[in-house]
Amino acid sequence: MEIEELKATIRDVPDFPSKGIMFRDLTTMIKNGEALHLMSKEIADLYRDKGVTKVVGIESRGFIGGSILAYELGCGFVPARKPGKLPSVTIKMAYAKEYGVDTIELHSDAINENDVVVLHDDLLATGGTMNACYNLVKSMNPKKIYINFIVELTQLNGRENLPKDCEITSLLKY
Repeated sequence: MEIEELKATIRDVPDFPSKGIMFRDLTTMIKNGEALHLMSKEIADLYRDKGVTKVVGIESRGFIGGSILAYELGCGFVPARKPGKLPSVTIKMAYAKEYGVDTIELHSDAINENDVVVLHDDLLATGGTMNACYNLVKSMNPKKIYINFIVELTQLNGRENLPKDCEITSLLKY
């Protein structure tokens, strides 16, 4: 299996969650062992020589690829969660969504100034959640931050809402 063949393992769900949206369902890719293995290896290869110490996965689908990436790199995994889900002291960042405001939280001791961090989520659409996560992690003063997605929906121009000083990678683009 080649990288571009991964697209064939992703299910398109028209009109979900609302009319006019083409939802890219990655669960069909991750249930395919060969596809999951290839996706994991290809993403990890992007970061093997970068000294990554932590991967931050964004709730909830970012937990899947983020955990795998952390395992592949031999580093720690940090969950970025919705409010009230983390049991200890947290820091938080609110961000605008299409229909309102949401918040993302990290444990206050999750990242330090010696960390090299990859922020991971399954899909880049408009970039709002990732931008909030980036700003939250940046406030913890790590050495370096990278941003990674499995899929990028290029027509939504989400990269425009992400920091210009950060390396951003996507495995697949639609």
